[in-house]
Amino acid sequence: MQGRRGRDLALQALLAAALLAALWWLLDVTAANMAERGIRSGFDFLKEPAGFAIGESLLPFDAADSTLWALAAGLANTLRVALPAIIISTLLGTLIGLGRLSPNLLLRGLCTAYVETLRNVPLLLQLLAWYFVVTDLLPLASEALQLAPHVFLSKSGLSVPWPAGGALFDLPLRGEMGIAGGAALTPEFLALLLGLSLYTAAYVAETVRAGIQSVPRGQSDAGRALGLTRVQLFRLVLLPQALRSIIPPLTNQQLSLTKNASLAVAIGYPDLVSVANTTLNQTGRAAECIALIMAVYLILSLLTAWLSAWLERRTGRWAQRS
Repeated sequence: MQGRRGRDLALQALLAAALLAALWWLLDVTAANMAERGIRSGFDFLKEPAGFAIGESLLPFDAADSTLWALAAGLANTLRVALPAIIISTLLGTLIGLGRLSPNLLLRGLCTAYVETLRNVPLLLQLLAWYFVVTDLLPLASEALQLAPHVFLSKSGLSVPWPAGGALFDLPLRGEMGIAGGAALTPEFLALLLGLSLYTAAYVAETVRAGIQSVPRGQSDAGRALGLTRVQLFRLVLLPQALRSIIPPLTNQQLSLTKNASLAVAIGYPDLVSVANTTLNQTGRAAECIALIMAVYLILSLLTAWLSAWLERRTGRWAQRS
């Protein structure tokens, strides 16, 4: 047995070495061809001034800042929209998934219609539709809709109160010329957040529904025989077992949401891909910019996979205690 394991490890090491050698050869040939044509290569451009502005940025950014900082600002913008969308889609998708299992015919039908509609319409079209709604159908800032005290929605985006130091808040106020004060979420950000959240929620709903239905019916019958209420049955019997089936595909949906945020370029939101595309046009370093984007998304994928494995272990221990 040990001899066979040693042969397997040696074969895997040989295969890995062959792949690395092929990758090195490909990079060497590419660099030689680029040098022959007089095309600059390398990542030295990351230290040079970006030379362009970013429409909105979570990080402070100026055109004189380095290209590396511009890409960091783009990544921050991607995470800025992806993380809230993950939370919203998970909560909304869970409610819709439970609604699909409801004995109420109307509620079950509405949830089913939501899932089937949003899953079968391409995300890009949904983003464009939401962008049209936000930028064309909403009123001007001077006539903004008031959703709550000091919360306004208009073509200019969503204005909300924002901390101003201590216990004080900078409150938005509507005037004749527009809305002053507070923090404003741009139309591009809102359209992307809505599109990603609602689209992914449809897939999360199916994941939750399938996970709960994967629990054998006998478990529910046994819980009812013990006199458990519906809430107790769900919390103590169904949920701990269903989570084992729900977490892996749910994590994949959250990862897909993060990668789908790259469609932001279609509506003008400056995410990582959009900033990298501008950098490519400024510097001509296509291979380097694409490699950086691939590396960032690879790291995000690996972190998500690690988080999924950690949640599965925690869920398994919780299910055993339950």
